[in-house]
Amino acid sequence: YTLPRGFERFRAYLRTMLDDETGDLKLPLVGMNPMGKEHLPIFLDQLIALEADDEAARATAAAEAALPMVAGHFQVTTIVSDDLMGGWTNRYASEFGYRFGSKALHKRGWLAVLLWTSEIYTPARVRDEVLIGIYRLAYIQQHGYAHTLAEMLTQEGYAMALAGVTTPALDDDDLAYTQQVLTPYRDQTGEPTLIAALFGDQAARELGYTPLGLSPRAGFALALAEARVARDAAIQKTLERYNSIERAEHPNTEKE
Repeated sequence: YTLPRGFERFRAYLRTMLDDETGDLKLPLVGMNPMGKEHLPIFLDQLIALEADDEAARATAAAEAALPMVAGHFQVTTIVSDDLMGGWTNRYASEFGYRFGSKALHKRGWLAVLLWTSEIYTPARVRDEVLIGIYRLAYIQQHGYAHTLAEMLTQEGYAMALAGVTTPALDDDDLAYTQQVLTPYRDQTGEPTLIAALFGDQAARELGYTPLGLSPRAGFALALAEARVARDAAIQKTLERYNSIERAEHPNTEKE
């Protein structure tokens, strides 16, 4: 970004991203805007000031320790994606591709976690985004890539719940309403329906799709809520099984 906006900068971008001999990706920079305006180096300086790379490295180490049985070897990086003033970046379409269409990068051994220029980041938020990205990939490694709405909800809910995030969230009435609306669409695979279901009416209208009557990011809020319910149920079931075994082995022991 220190180069003037123009072909010289774009050529430097291609040299940085592509391997000279093979023409294949050398670095996973497809999500960045090489022709970005003056706000981008400012945004990058802010990330550097809060030591985002160090936080991402710590998150990666923590996730690696939590996933010893998941196969795969990947290099993790954060990439700034310009959804604020980037003419070729639609946030909803780009984010949908990032969450569900990163197979080409995964095949090359890359996990690129996107940080958006329209957002404000703290070290904790950087950590959350990296954890979600890694847990998402771990889920894909075990279950394959999601195609239907139901599969996408399960994938995203798993990643967010394991990362310990609490947003996005809806109140109880909106959550119940969203669940009711999305139930008939859970087997759908078409991008217009999927984006409307996951991102809500604003995204649908922006991309020319039919709205479903949903709040912003309603589908992701539902995914997180359902994953947390499933997690709590699994914990309760494990505790009940443990208590049952304990009672069988020690029938005369009183428990609080």
